[in-house]
Parts: sequence; structure tokens; C-alpha cells
Amino acid sequence: MLKDTMYEAFAQNNNISPAYMDKYGVKRGLRNADGTGVMAGVTNICNVHGYVVDDGEKKPTEGSLIFRGYNIRDIIHNVMAEERFGFEEIAFLLLTGKLPNKSEFEEFNLLLSDNRALPDSFFEDMILKAPSRNIMNKMSRSTLALYSYDNDPEAVTAEHEIDTAVSLIAKMPVIMICAYETKKRSFNNESMIMHPLIKGQSTAENILSTLRPDRKFTYNEAKLLDLMLMLHAEHGGGNNSTFTCRVITSSGTDPYSAYAAAIGSLKGARHGGANHKVVEMHNYIKNNVANWNDDDEIANCLARIIRKEAGDGSGLIYGMGHAVYTLSDPRAVILKQYAGEMAIGTEFEKEFRLLESIERLTPLVFEEVKHNPKVMCANIDMYSGFVYKMLGIPEDLFTPLFAVSRMAGWCAHRFEEINSGKRIIRPAYKSISHQKQYVKIDKR
Repeated sequence: MLKDTMYEAFAQNNNISPAYMDKYGVKRGLRNADGTGVMAGVTNICNVHGYVVDDGEKKPTEGSLIFRGYNIRDIIHNVMAEERFGFEEIAFLLLTGKLPNKSEFEEFNLLLSDNRALPDSFFEDMILKAPSRNIMNKMSRSTLALYSYDNDPEAVTAEHEIDTAVSLIAKMPVIMICAYETKKRSFNNESMIMHPLIKGQSTAENILSTLRPDRKFTYNEAKLLDLMLMLHAEHGGGNNSTFTCRVITSSGTDPYSAYAAAIGSLKGARHGGANHKVVEMHNYIKNNVANWNDDDEIANCLARIIRKEAGDGSGLIYGMGHAVYTLSDPRAVILKQYAGEMAIGTEFEKEFRLLESIERLTPLVFEEVKHNPKVMCANIDMYSGFVYKMLGIPEDLFTPLFAVSRMAGWCAHRFEEINSGKRIIRPAYKSISHQKQYVKIDKR
């Protein structure tokens, strides 16, 4: 059958031998041999620092995350000390390059609140009539669809870019919840509950009040979700979704197309979607380790996973290791602290201690099994799913919440690319195909 021939060709004609990569010095994944990234640009938005290069040698160091010159630790420490929500402050900082004063902060919060509502009939026409099993796909489609509701979507002005960014940052949580409720009704045979928006709520409060059937949540729950949003808001120009946004932007296309593409990138299991693999692995360990307080039993389970004898067969301990961070991921360190404080004395404390043990034991087991003293740390996904679980947030929304937060970072990078890029991003690909003589159709 024709389709069988086409299916076979999919693999046969699309495999490039790694030998060619070595021969032509191709840096797969735009990564150097030592794991450092290929320099593709310069940014003033974010510094993701996880190692130093000394005399050409990559050396581990404690990780740090800097937004527009401000350490994320300092931002979060002050926001928490002042007992207020911080995601909106970080969004303003990323968009403008400056921290808002009190009046600017209050006005920006009001601006987001005023922009949350979806256009008339948007929910019915763009979400309800075409439900999706995956919320990320619906968020991407909805972002593209908003182009049709913009009176001048192709405008290339600061005003249009800022207005569009504010509108999308405000609307993403609403689109996410609408898509989730529609999925419940269409594919899970569950009731769909649509709450009206409450003016003046922070992004975290808005998400919890529209997600929960009874609309009830505690201040500490909203603060913990706000912390997640702050930590996920931005992570440099080299991560896949942000680089995607910059590549698409460099072509001169509209903002909706660029942001929709970034959402598509974040969905991937090697990027934002990795949190699902972490949850899957944690569930496997919980089900196969009888005593969560027994280091030897946990280590034996980890060893079987690393030897590809257990788990999904990949040999990976998901939630451990990062492309940039070596000794520590500052996001994981911060999240672990606050997650631990909230878990103490609750039904979740036992599970939190298990995650701590996985983090502590993995480098030791890896070295023993692989005979490789690789420096590795827990990344943010080690604890993010656990935090969402404590908040009663369904797994369907783990990656979409990432997108809700990261929209602020994508917008900032689009602004920078528009003003500083000035050239379409077009790397080279070496062709290894050979010229063939055309054969007429009746002689093939």
C-alpha cells in the first residue's frame, strides 16, 4: 500500500549518521562538546549562571538567576517579607527593564485585571466548539486566534507590542482555565464549571478562584502559586521556547505568531513538558519503594532506573540535572524551601522527605552505577509537580501554568529582538545529498 511505502520512507530517508555531524563539526542542539551553549546572541534581560569557564575548562558553580540585573532570590525575599504578590512585579520588570514604584505596581495590576476578559464569543467560537485533549495546543491556537480580534495586528509600533503583551499576559490564565474546563466536559465526562472573573485579583488569585469549584483558597496557597509564577517567568534567551520566539520574531512576523510558536515549543517533553516525566517517575518510585525512609531501598530503586531495568527504560532520573546549572538550580532551592515549609505537619510531608532523598541520593547512585562522578543538581521540576499537587492543581495544567508565567519572558525577548536583532536568524545546514538523474514516471 502507498501509505506503507510512505511510512517506511519516514525513517529510511530522514536518518543522518552521527559520523557526518562529527565530520563537519556540527554542534547538535547548538551545544558545544562540553555541554556549554553555542553563543547565538546577547541579551540584557536575564542571566542564567550555572558554571564558569576557566582556561577553557568548564567548572561547576552555584547557580544564580538574574532578571534585568536583579537576583531572583532578592526579589522573592522582599516580596515575601512584604507579604504581597510578586509575579506582576516581575512581569513589569521584564517588560520595562525597571522595578515599578508603588503607584506603577498598583496601576499595572489594574491594567492586567482590565485585560483579562476574553473578547465576546471568543470562548464559544475558539475553545468550546473545538475542544482539545491537550491544553497547550488550545492555548497556542487561542493565541493565534486573538490576531483576528486585533484592529491592527500587523502594526510594528512600541504601543502595539506593549498593548499586545499586556493583553496576552492577562488572558493566558483565563484561556488556560477555559480550555481545561472544556476538556473535562468533552473528554473526561465531567462537569464544566465557568466562574466569572473577579476584578482586582492577582494572577495567582485569579487562577485559584476560577479553577476551584467553590472558589475558596487560602492566602498561603495563593502565595505559593505566585512563587511558582515568579520562578517560571523567565530563563534566558537560549532555552528552546524563548529562542523559538526570537527566531520567529526575527522573520518580521506578528506577535501572535511568535508567542503561539513559543507555546508549541514549551509543550515538548524535552522542555516544559518534562514535568510530566518527573511525576511519572516519582509515582513509580512511590509504588516500588515500600519504606520511604530507607535510603538503601530508595538507592536500589534509583540504581535499577539508571541501569534501564526499571522506570521508562530511559536510564534517566527525571528532575535531576540541567543544561546550565551544575551545583544548584536556584529555582529548585527556593521552591524546595517554601514547599517544605508548607508540607510540614500535613499529609504531604512524607512525600516531600522522599523527594529530598531522591535529590540527595541520585548523584551518589549515578557515580556508583556509571563510575562517573558527574556533578548534578535537582532542577525545578523535582519539586514543581509536588507543589501543584499540594495546591490541588491537576496534572493537565502543570505545563500550561508554565506558559502562563513564561509569556512575560517571551514578550521581553521579542521586544529585544525587534529593537536589537535586525537580521533574520538563519543558521547553516550542510547538505550531504548526491545529485541524481531524473527518471521519467513511466520508467520508474
